[in-house]
Amino acid sequence: MKERLIAFLVLLLVLAGPLGFALMLTGELLLSFVFFYPLLMSALWIAGGLYFWLHWERRWPWSRTGEVPAPELEGNPLVTILIPCFNEGGCAVETIQAALAQRYWNIEVIVIDDGSSDGTPALFDSLLETDSRLRVVHLAKNQGKAVALRMGALAARSEYLVCIDGDALLAEDAVAYLVAPLIENPRVGAVTGNPRIRTRSTLIGRIQVGEFSSIIGLIKRTQRVYGRVFTVSGVVAAFRRSALSRVGYWSPNMITEDIDISWKLQLDHWSVFYEPRALCWILMPETLRGLWKQRLRWSQGGAEVLRKNISSIWKWRFRYMWPLLIEFGLSAVWAFTFAMTIVLWTLGLFVTLPESLQVVTIVPPGFTGLVLACVCLLQFSLSLMIERRYEERLGRTLFWIIWYPLVFWMITLFTTLASFPRVMLRPRQKRARWTSPDRGIARRQA
Repeated sequence: MKERLIAFLVLLLVLAGPLGFALMLTGELLLSFVFFYPLLMSALWIAGGLYFWLHWERRWPWSRTGEVPAPELEGNPLVTILIPCFNEGGCAVETIQAALAQRYWNIEVIVIDDGSSDGTPALFDSLLETDSRLRVVHLAKNQGKAVALRMGALAARSEYLVCIDGDALLAEDAVAYLVAPLIENPRVGAVTGNPRIRTRSTLIGRIQVGEFSSIIGLIKRTQRVYGRVFTVSGVVAAFRRSALSRVGYWSPNMITEDIDISWKLQLDHWSVFYEPRALCWILMPETLRGLWKQRLRWSQGGAEVLRKNISSIWKWRFRYMWPLLIEFGLSAVWAFTFAMTIVLWTLGLFVTLPESLQVVTIVPPGFTGLVLACVCLLQFSLSLMIERRYEERLGRTLFWIIWYPLVFWMITLFTTLASFPRVMLRPRQKRARWTSPDRGIARRQA
């Protein structure tokens, strides 16, 4: 009851914020917040990404061709690669082969079949004879990705777990880069890798190439600079099993197990690192419908984690998580403020509003638009400078990146409006099960 009351108050605060702006401030100031908040966040990401690169990244040895060796893992410990799968079919065969092809030799690969209803179980069993390092765990019915990961972790023989999705292709040195920080620093509980997009046959796919290089990479770098990471990449991350055991592993009733486990570890005072050299090639949606379903799930997952932790995170010992809380809260307020601005602009077309509430246009004013464009170009240039060392010919995607800010902020707007009230008013109790996601047009035609 207490948790539900707090969630309702959070929703009320988020909804009342834009209304309060509209009543106490002018429509012009309301519109200024809508346009200058993304500008502020872009500036923050630029500064954080640049600091991360200057302070650490530019000194790291790296070669796309593998000429520079990956870090040696002290003691050559066994590393377990966990691959949870549900109805993956032949898609997961590539994933398993890439996992077994790691240049770090002391690995075991555990594939967890989460009650697949197609030919996936038999296909996995047929692969067992190809490599003695491969094991398969079959679950009787679909329990969800969180349960599948937990079963894999319990079956693992290693302290170090590298978790990837059933459609992800690990670069040959990814395991070494992911596990090295866990060995070097005993307070590191997780390391998130660097996903790269494989699906590029549509505009949606190409825009996401720009997203992961010019936005998500900079966000991860910035969050790591101020000490906490909002979420590891669910598609590629490494964990210390003892840290997972302390926090109770992944939560089966959370729609995004990666966001939840990131917060659980950091609230237990474990650090989460970002390792951009740990490359992993992934499939992403290439249709608006697939992209919408994916981003709505991400947004709902963030809101669920906020709802779960909002009552306890204000304790002083959790102060290092407050920047993440503020960032997420402002993002939600921005979405509802933008919606309020659109409502006021639309009403102004039909009725005469008080002068203070009038919103003349929802298009950025000339000077504001120019500043936004310049900041976007600066952000793209910085990300291209940093990320091109990890992906050849990344510059060819620059044209498609210019469309990204509009797509990113519009998706943020609509997914927040759709997910936030739902989560705050109706808490998730049932187990979060999964279905096969949209993995691109090229993959579906293969």
